[in-house]
Amino acid sequence: MTIPFQKYQATGNDFVIVDNREENYSFTVDEIKKICDRKFGVGADGIMLLEKHPTLDFNLIYYNADGSPSLCGNGSRAATKMAAALGLVNGTAQFNAYDGAHEATLLPNGNVRLKMNDVKSVNKLEDGIFINTGSPHFIQWVHVINEYPVFEEGRKIRYSNSFSPDGTNVNFVEQVADNSIFVRTYERGVENETLSCGTGVTAAALAASFRKNTSPISVKTLGGELSVEFKIGHDGSFTDIFLIGPAKMVFKGILEL
Repeated sequence: MTIPFQKYQATGNDFVIVDNREENYSFTVDEIKKICDRKFGVGADGIMLLEKHPTLDFNLIYYNADGSPSLCGNGSRAATKMAAALGLVNGTAQFNAYDGAHEATLLPNGNVRLKMNDVKSVNKLEDGIFINTGSPHFIQWVHVINEYPVFEEGRKIRYSNSFSPDGTNVNFVEQVADNSIFVRTYERGVENETLSCGTGVTAAALAASFRKNTSPISVKTLGGELSVEFKIGHDGSFTDIFLIGPAKMVFKGILEL
């Protein structure tokens, strides 16, 4: 089977995206792993199927590199760029993802402004903060993040009894200036550090509000710069959450399974 695809990256988080509006394609877990493999496949942190939706501009199906489904913030921004290139949206997109409906706006500078779903509660733990931004994230503050053993420490937390059985994504965060943080993420499903994680960046920015950071928060990742906007309700919930950053098409191709 031959399958046309496009490769996108969003601050170094990279994806294989398949236009599946005609419902010609479906993938097994093993096929997803093969496609995302950086030696035997295209190579990606995840794969997305862009499909028709009865009322919205499109439906977005996302799988991590291990075949598990989830929401992907950076992937959603990349898919919005591809949907625009396909002529499905013009300036603003409304689409369905793993955690429900989202909106996204293509900005004049090429960035995509993605509206995330509200966060009703935050779990403050002894050694960090747990926030679900459509995908589960643990946030831990560290010093000298460039030298921090993200893979080793992230893997320990991801598989710890505290987050059993499903595990969690793990974000290590350093304050670099007022309203500015540096985030490195060990991603569940990829099982490695990625250059950027949109839902993780969002979770880290919300957690930073407890350290007197205010919206908008600038976020540095190994793959580039993003920003997060939000409002805090009287009940402590977070609303009007936006993840803003670039997404670019890298190449088009045909893969064979």
